[in-house]
Amino acid sequence: MNRIDETREFVPVRIAVLTVSDTRRPETDTSGDTLADRLTDAGHILAARGMERDDRAAIVAHLRRWCADPAIDVVLTTGGTGLTGRDVTVEAHREIYEKEIEAFSTMFTMVSMQKIGTSAVQSRACGGVAQGTWLFALPGSPSACRDAWDEILRWQFDYRHKPCNFVEIMPRLEEHRRRK
Repeated sequence: MNRIDETREFVPVRIAVLTVSDTRRPETDTSGDTLADRLTDAGHILAARGMERDDRAAIVAHLRRWCADPAIDVVLTTGGTGLTGRDVTVEAHREIYEKEIEAFSTMFTMVSMQKIGTSAVQSRACGGVAQGTWLFALPGSPSACRDAWDEILRWQFDYRHKPCNFVEIMPRLEEHRRRK
C-alpha cells in the first residue's frame, strides 16, 4: 500500500537516465524518454541523460562517473538486463554496488508477473547503492520502465511516502565514511 503524508513537503531528487543499447539512438530511445518524462512529471529533476553500448567496462565507467557527481542522487539505467550474451548491465551495476537492494528485484518480478506472467523470469532488474547514489537497472522496454517507476520507484523517491522511503535515508547512505 502506498500512502502519501500530505503534511510533508515534496523533495525533488536529481535523477540521471542511462540507456544501454547497441541499436537505439537518442531519437529512438523510447525507454529513456519514458523514464525522463515520468520522473519530471513527478516533480524530480532530470540531472543527466546518456547512452552507452552494451559494453561492461563502458557502463561501469559511466556509472562511476555519475556516482562521483554530487549533482546526481539516483541513476536509472534501461536495457541490458536480459539473458543474451550482450546483456551486461546487471554485471556492470553489481561491479560497483556497495550494497545491493535484493528486494527491488523481487518486487519488480512481482509487478512484472501481473503484467507478463511467467515471462517475468527473463528479467534481471536490480538495484543498489554506491558512493551515496541509488542505482537501478531496468529492462529496455518502455512498459517495463513504466512498471518499475509507477509501481515502485515513484513511491520510494517521494519523501512524503509512508511508512518509509529512499529520500529520507539519503543523508545517511555514506555515514560510514564520516566515522573515524
